[in-house]
Formats: sequence, structure tokens, C-alpha cells
Amino acid sequence: MKSVQRHRRGVAVVIGSGSVKCAASLGLVNVLNRAGIAIDMLVGCSAGCLYATMIAAGRSTGEAAAMTRELWTSEITDRHDRRAVLRAMFPRLLGFDARFGLRDDKLIMQRLTRAFGDARIEAMQTPLHLAATDFENGNQAVFSSGRAIDAIRASIAVPFLFSPWPIDGRLYIDGYMSDPLPVGVAIREGAGVIVAMGFESPSQERVSTAGRFAFQVSSILSNNLLKSQFSFHGLAHHAEVIPIIPQFKERIRLFDVDKIPSIIEEGERAAEAQLPYLSRLLDAQAAAPASPASAA
Repeated sequence: MKSVQRHRRGVAVVIGSGSVKCAASLGLVNVLNRAGIAIDMLVGCSAGCLYATMIAAGRSTGEAAAMTRELWTSEITDRHDRRAVLRAMFPRLLGFDARFGLRDDKLIMQRLTRAFGDARIEAMQTPLHLAATDFENGNQAVFSSGRAIDAIRASIAVPFLFSPWPIDGRLYIDGYMSDPLPVGVAIREGAGVIVAMGFESPSQERVSTAGRFAFQVSSILSNNLLKSQFSFHGLAHHAEVIPIIPQFKERIRLFDVDKIPSIIEEGERAAEAQLPYLSRLLDAQAAAPASPASAA
């Protein structure tokens, strides 16, 4: 690995929503490390929050992959919340409210606590920002301080699956509902070069259950929002955004943790394709004279 070089305007890595496919971000980090390019900021959304946090905490690729195998398994959705179902059926009798979710979240919270403990976002080795969605108004919410597990749990609160998560008196749901690739967060935080890894949601092979119907609707929403938000950021600001969208040869399902090695490899392949442009961009910035504002 080359010696790490920090760049004047800062390099941000943004990891969008994508379930276990977000492990491709570990391949991206491998490529940046080999090239000696330092990461000055990390932004995560939905499952991307898990990887952004692990990377910001200094976990190696091997450690992060092992943590994923322990954290992200189908067991976390196995436990039905029967009381929630009864509340939905008899809302007046049992008292239906906004904390609705069809799955018990005790196991995922146990695993998040075991993985991250009481680690705080503002204490990470690399500046970290985690994006969720305010359940009341639908606006994006960005957490740059506080307990990491609270922000992560909020940003993975898939509607209907897990209940919205309370932080400081407000409820939050999955970050992809407001922006599946939160490039705008890195822009607002002052990053000059943004490496944005996003993921397209797959269509259902067949819609045979209400759950598959819901996932198909969610995929349509997420993919259209990804395209529109990325187009907006590409036109509306002056920072450099380098998109990295891994293309997987095989279908990657929600909990396919056994495919993590190939997912990481695809992340490396996609990142390597953009590395020459990123390197030229950073070299040009390094050679350019500093503006009075940046020199101050």
C-alpha cells in the first residue's frame, strides 16, 4: 500500500442503501488504500450505515466482513411481533400507533450493541455522517453525533418490517426513503471530491405474495429516487462526484452473506474502473495553487 495522501479539498466516500451489497464498499476502500488515497469523510444510508461506521471506526476489510456475517442474517427478521399484527387488526381496541413493525427488533439491537457498543459518531477515527428519514415529515435527517447504534437502527428501519426508531423525541425510518445515495450530505459538509457507491434495487422475479409486492413497489421507488437525486446533485453543485455502481453478475438477495467475497471483488472491480479519473483529479487539485480562502 502506498503512503496515504490527504488532499486539500477532502475525499468523501458515500455508501448508499443496498442491503448486503453494501459490502462492495469494502472493495472500494481496498482500492483507495492501495492507491494511497485517504478518506476524509464517510456518509452512510440504510445498510450503508453499517459499513460507513465500520470503516470510520478503523475496522479492516476482514473484520468488517466477519462482522457482517454475524450482524446481517435472516434470523433478524424471523421473530414476528404478534402484538403488532393484533394492533393492526384491532387498532381501536389495542391502540395502534406510529411504532408499527411486523418483526421484533430485539435480536438486531443485540447484535448492533455487541458490534458497536456505546461508540459515538463524533468519536470515530474518520468524520462520519449517517442519514435516515424523519417519519413525521419525510425529510432527510443526518446524524453527526450521538450513539452510532441509534442512527444505524433508525436508518435500517424498513417500513412495515421494523418499527420507526425514536431519537430525541422524534421517529425515524429507513434512510433510502428520503435519499438512497446521500451525496448531498457530503456536499453540505464541504467535501471537494465525492466517491459515491450506489446500488440499484432488483425487481422481484415473481410477485406471488403481499411481501414481494411491497418489495417490488419499494424497488421502483428506490431506483427512481436514486436516479433523480443523483441527477440533481450532478447539476446543482460544484464538487466532483464520481459514481460507482457495481454490476453483479448474479442475483444478490437480502441476506446473502455467503456471497460477501464476490461482492467485495465486484466493489474493487467497479472502483478500479474509476481510479484513473480519480487519481488525475486529485493530482490536478494538488498541483493547482491554493485559493486565498483555502490557504487561510
